[in-house]
Amino acid sequence: MPPVSRLDLYDAVAERSADLVVREYSTSFGLATRLLDARSRTHIRNVYALVRLADEVVDGATAEAGGDVTTARRLLDRLEEEALEAVEVGYSTNVLVHAYARTARTAGFGADLTVPFFASMRMDLEQTAHDAASLAAYIYGSAEVVGLMCLRVFLLDEPAAVRDARYAELTPGARALGAAFQKINFLRDLADDADRLGRSYFVDVDPAHLTEEQKAEILADIDTDLRVAATALPQLPRPARRAVGVAYGLFAELTSRLAATPAVEIARTRIRVPGPVKLRVAAQALRATAVPA
Repeated sequence: MPPVSRLDLYDAVAERSADLVVREYSTSFGLATRLLDARSRTHIRNVYALVRLADEVVDGATAEAGGDVTTARRLLDRLEEEALEAVEVGYSTNVLVHAYARTARTAGFGADLTVPFFASMRMDLEQTAHDAASLAAYIYGSAEVVGLMCLRVFLLDEPAAVRDARYAELTPGARALGAAFQKINFLRDLADDADRLGRSYFVDVDPAHLTEEQKAEILADIDTDLRVAATALPQLPRPARRAVGVAYGLFAELTSRLAATPAVEIARTRIRVPGPVKLRVAAQALRATAVPA
C-alpha cells in the first residue's frame, strides 16, 4: 500500500475537525447528516463547519474574547479572503476553511455562493433592524445559499450531462427550505437575538411586544416556504431525501410548537423540541421518505 501523502493526511484532519464542529454545535443537524452516504455527509459537514465558524465571529466567541465590532469585521473579512483563496488554490492553513474549500471545489461552487454568505454575515455587524429588501438579501446569503451549497453536494452522483439541469430544477425548493429554516430560527430566537445581540430581523416587529397577528403572519410566510420545499423533496436522490426529510420534519415540529405558544411567551423564551420528540419525528420522517427512488 502506497504511503499516505501529506495532503491526504491534512485533508483527513480537516474533515475530522469539521465533523467535531457539527457534533459539538448541533444535535439536530448531526442527526440528519448521519442519514447521508459517507461522501455527502463529509461534504455537508464541511459546509456547516465554515458557517458555524463565521457565525461565531459575529455572534459569539469574538465578543466573549473581548473583541469589538471592528475586530469582528476584520476577522470576518480575513475569513472570507481565506475561504475564497482556498477554493481557488485548494489549500488553507485553517483546517475548517480547507475542509470547506475541498467541498466547494468538488461540488462546483465558489465565489457565487461564498460571497453572498459572507455579505449576510457582515450585515449582522452593521445593522440591527431590516426592511423588506435588506431582510430578503440577508436570508438569501445566510440561509438560501447554504441550501444551494448542499444541493450541489447532493447532486454529485447525478450524471454530469444532467447535473446542471437538475440543479436549476431543484433550486427553488432548496432556497425555500433554507429560507424557512432561517425564519423559524428567527422566531424561535426572537428574545435572544434582541436581548443578547440587539437585533430584530422581522420587519416592523418589536421583539419585546410580538402580537398574535404578527406571529400568525410570520408562520403563514414560513408555511409557504415549507410547501415549496416539500414539492422538491421527493425529487432529491434517496440518501439526501432521507436526511433532508428528517431536517424538514424537525423544523416542522418546531414550527408547530411555535404556533401553539402564545406570542408573549415567544417574546421572552426560547422554544425547543425535546430529545425524545426529535427521535420520534425523525422516525416518522424516515417512514414518510421510504419510497422507491
